[in-house]
Amino acid sequence: MGDTVGFVMGEGREAGAVGFAAGEERWIGKLGRLRDVVRQELVARQLAVHLPRSPVRVLDVGCGQGTQALRAARAGHEVTAFDSSRKLLDLLEAAVEPGMRVTTVHGDAADLPELVEARGFDVVLCHGVLMYFDDPDPLIRAMAGALKPGGLLSLLVRNGDALAMRPGLLHDWGTARRGFSGEGYLNRLGVTARADRREELTGRLAVRDLRVGAWYGVRVFTDVTDTAELPEDFDELLACEELAGRTDPYRSVAALTHLLATLEI
Repeated sequence: MGDTVGFVMGEGREAGAVGFAAGEERWIGKLGRLRDVVRQELVARQLAVHLPRSPVRVLDVGCGQGTQALRAARAGHEVTAFDSSRKLLDLLEAAVEPGMRVTTVHGDAADLPELVEARGFDVVLCHGVLMYFDDPDPLIRAMAGALKPGGLLSLLVRNGDALAMRPGLLHDWGTARRGFSGEGYLNRLGVTARADRREELTGRLAVRDLRVGAWYGVRVFTDVTDTAELPEDFDELLACEELAGRTDPYRSVAALTHLLATLEI
């Protein structure tokens, strides 16, 4: 999610941090490892191309420990960080630096329209969240409602067109074969999640007047790696990941898809 998986699937509304409790400690334990650092750095670089240069209001839905929220605040933007995990919001608040404009909101995604200002934000971030919803449409609708006309939605999802890649490279053939369905999977936190195919998700966004203007892949080469330390050639690794994330056909088989959509109303 934003940085975490603080929202989990429920029947009609989210179960919140309670349902995520089984995976939260595992998530925290993986922070700073190679896969996490590659993801956060690539998303930040891709997002920087599209963010306004002048200060704007940013809403981070599922902000988690706040990697992207804090980056935005350091750049001078006013950030509202929203998550259902109180523990992860505590980590974010502890990292806020003097002069940063950061407001945290604790709540379930089902209550997002009541907890944040309608049409109040120039940018909405939603990273690693949509995969924990059986039906993503209510959250998409809520985020569209929070955006100002012409506002930007940054959406990071599990790539349903590449679910067979990781298990295949690990020679887990049973899981790889099931991955070709492009539907659900068991993630590394032990949580069942859902994937999105890019073309289908683009259509879902269009229904809410969100037009995808750019998209990237995230983690083409490092998705099977989970080392605790960054390699000596990390800069070269990151350069290759960045190139792959914006180059066909590589970006199509990345573990994650990063879409940038504009609200056209």
